[in-house]
Order: sequence, then C-alpha cells, then structure tokens
Amino acid sequence: MRHRSAGRKLNRSSSHRLAMLRNIVTSLLEHERIVTTLPKAKEVQRAAEKMITLGKRGDLHARRLAAAFIRSKSIVTKLFDTLSPQYTTRAGGYTRIIRTGTRPGDAAPMALIELVNYEAPAPKSQQAEEEQGGEE
Repeated sequence: MRHRSAGRKLNRSSSHRLAMLRNIVTSLLEHERIVTTLPKAKEVQRAAEKMITLGKRGDLHARRLAAAFIRSKSIVTKLFDTLSPQYTTRAGGYTRIIRTGTRPGDAAPMALIELVNYEAPAPKSQQAEEEQGGEE
C-alpha cells in the first residue's frame, strides 16, 4: 500500500531522482519553459514552486537553501533578482503544465511546463525587421 508516501519514484534510485529534479528545475528557471514527460513535469512543478517561494522570501537563509538545490549560481541570482519580484502579489501557482500528446517512440505522455509570466521570444524575422526599422 502507498499510504502516506508522497512523490513519484519515476523508476529511479533516490539519488538519481534528486539529481534529475535539480537539473530539470535549474533548466526550467533558466529557460522558463521546457518539454518533458507528464509525471516528471508534475514533480518538477512541486520543486520549482518551492524555489520561487524561497525567492519571494529573499533573505539570506532562503538564498542559501535555493543555492543548495539549484545547480547554477547565476540561476539563483536570476531567481532572486528577476523572477521572484514578478510573483510578489501572486499567492502560488507560478507554473503551468500543458499536455502536448504522446511521444512517438514509446507513447509516453508529454507535457510543456512553463512559468506563468513566460513570454515567447519574437521570431527571428520579426526581430530583424524591428532592428532595420529602428535604424532608418
């Protein structure tokens, strides 16, 4: 029975699972949008929301806790300086999961996980037009 056993094992050892979650959360905070399997996305959502909550606290202890989990010092700085201030009025729900269908190879359910304030970068052609229009 699985009573009172929270979290998904994802068919990995505990050390492999922790390392994978740390890597994926770091990538999510760096790129603000990633594609992964649905069970991984649901686990990453739990960890990423905790990291953003630490960023909202903003004190030294929260920064050290975040640095112990996130793989990159520059991403910790980004979390505390740019990402967390965007969510000061929001009481949770900093990420969203969008199901994208199944993977062709093994029919695994795939999902897109992104930060709520994510804005897609402009396409290359549109950026080139804006740059040329500004020079004239």
